[in-house]
Amino acid sequence: MFNRSRLVLWVEAYLFYPTSLFQRFLSYLLLPLSVLYCAIVLSKRFFGRRRKLYFTIPIISIGNLTVGGNGKTPFCIALAQNRDHVAIVLRGYGRKSHGLILVSDNGQIMCDAPASGDEAMLYAKSLPKSTVIVSEDRVEAIRFAKKKGAKIVFLDDGFSKSFIHKIDILVKPNPEPENSFCIPSGPYREPRFLYKYADIVILEAIDFKRHVEVINPSERMLLVTAISKPSRLDAYLPENVIGKISFEDHYMYNEKELENLLLEHHATTILTTQKDAVKMATFDIPLSILKLEVEIFPETLTKINTLLAPKR
Repeated sequence: MFNRSRLVLWVEAYLFYPTSLFQRFLSYLLLPLSVLYCAIVLSKRFFGRRRKLYFTIPIISIGNLTVGGNGKTPFCIALAQNRDHVAIVLRGYGRKSHGLILVSDNGQIMCDAPASGDEAMLYAKSLPKSTVIVSEDRVEAIRFAKKKGAKIVFLDDGFSKSFIHKIDILVKPNPEPENSFCIPSGPYREPRFLYKYADIVILEAIDFKRHVEVINPSERMLLVTAISKPSRLDAYLPENVIGKISFEDHYMYNEKELENLLLEHHATTILTTQKDAVKMATFDIPLSILKLEVEIFPETLTKINTLLAPKR
């Protein structure tokens, strides 16, 4: 398990902040693949823009250019939570299902976390008045959301879907990665210059801030998480965290392995994120939760609402 955690952290360091000579060498060695990858991504974007699909309801995409978490999910939750007739549409990474799945119907949860994926279930539990849909086909999901009565759709991680007419909000990491290459040489899923094609680019501490508290703390907490860039949690950890175990992003836990971790580390609770906790909800495991909420600054909300206002 220790080696697995080290691998996750090594990959994070390699992609975002390469320091060792080997990491830098590997990054440059893989550059031809990155160039090929970028060519494919940009060609898809170019041809997608030529066959634009328009919908009669507003579509807001919350995305990022880098792999992994920059706060887009809690930002989307904060943006959607005070609106009515909302649908959240996302692919559902890590789920054990295929096709279109209705995760929640106006707040009524319709499936379990393995079928929905962790992010979709977090949306469903955090937005009790909303409808959450996962689908590989975002257009099919948007049309289904309209049939369910949605008046506005939030598209999680939809920036690359250039064929959909939408408002694009990109969350820029703060601090930005030291490595500016695209995968597999670096952390960018699309070239950095595409920031200029977003309607709004937001940055933590400039446009929003996080509030984190520990729910149900205990004396000896073992951090267990399966999120991208797990080291970003370090700033919010209490002193009585006795160890940190990192799995790959979207990993689906089983109860026995968590029981073994508790015993191995003599921990009183597993400390984990809300995104991880939805995958542990049916386990008989004592949990402490890192509860994260995002406060969007008024100036940023004004900019977004201006884009949503009907054009005259």
